[in-house]
Amino acid sequence: MSRLYLAPMEGLADYVLRDVLTGTGAFDGCVSEFVRVTGSVLPERVYERETPEVLHGGFTPAGTPMVIQLLGSDPEWMARNAAYAATLSPHGIDINFGCPAKVVNRHGGGAMLLADPTQLERIVSAVRAAVPAGIPVTAKMRLGVADKSRALDCATALVEGGAASLVVHARTRDEAYRPPAHWEWIARIDAAVDVPVIANGEVWTVDDWQRCREVSGCADVMIGRGAVSDPFLAERIRGRLPPVPTAGEWPAVLSLIASYLTKLHARVASRHEHGRVKMWLSYLKRTWPEAAELHAAIRRLHDSRDIFAVIEGALEEAGGSNATPIQRLTSGQSAEPLQFGV
Repeated sequence: MSRLYLAPMEGLADYVLRDVLTGTGAFDGCVSEFVRVTGSVLPERVYERETPEVLHGGFTPAGTPMVIQLLGSDPEWMARNAAYAATLSPHGIDINFGCPAKVVNRHGGGAMLLADPTQLERIVSAVRAAVPAGIPVTAKMRLGVADKSRALDCATALVEGGAASLVVHARTRDEAYRPPAHWEWIARIDAAVDVPVIANGEVWTVDDWQRCREVSGCADVMIGRGAVSDPFLAERIRGRLPPVPTAGEWPAVLSLIASYLTKLHARVASRHEHGRVKMWLSYLKRTWPEAAELHAAIRRLHDSRDIFAVIEGALEEAGGSNATPIQRLTSGQSAEPLQFGV
């Protein structure tokens, strides 16, 4: 059976959404949003804020192992930060060579490093040397910056530097998230290196997952935005739910949204809660038309209690029930802190 991993998604899959999406236990692992490394060793409080799973053995509340992802371009500072991060009980240290964001790339980080395979090897080698042997060092890459001409060189450099496995997002930086994903290039990389390769990119449905595995030749797949637009996708792949989403699942989706907002209320500033929920709904609209209606209904709302009232009404209309978290917030009480379990 294919192993499934939840992808790191900067600005989207923060700790709270990782908690919700891994809640069914259908993912074999997940990777944090990147922790940016510059010219210092980041203190423990940064990891506690960005990757609070480290406070509980490196697991999400549902018991999914979490890997810390670092992003930076200086081998020495990457090594120093990786050495410290390795003391915080992660299940691995991953290095970001795939972020296409301009704010990251202009400082020479993320996917921009794919222009220099030699630097890739230096960074991975330095990190590998700094991290205890029992903690895997892995890397996530794209196929290049503007073209794919150096894809195989980059993959080889990462492995020669000591990467235990590679996640390959099957697009270049310049292609960003525009379809298609070039899964055939993952197959070429898999044939060129002697470590496990995990396929990533444009997996939105069970059919996409099947075709991705067939074309890439990789058993294991990392899912990003597809899991955000269908939070039950991993369960569908496991055969626990019908392979195609149905309207009858909408009450369960509403319950997840309510749970997400409750957990946001416990962790983030109230002024950010409404924006996070609206962003998730913008992805859910791809799968459920009802999400577009809910998004329109809360579009002008900024108070969590008002949003909860709309969700409660939608649940009642859909025949579902999730009164407990809704009542906890609308009554003015604080949401309970998140509880971890392994």
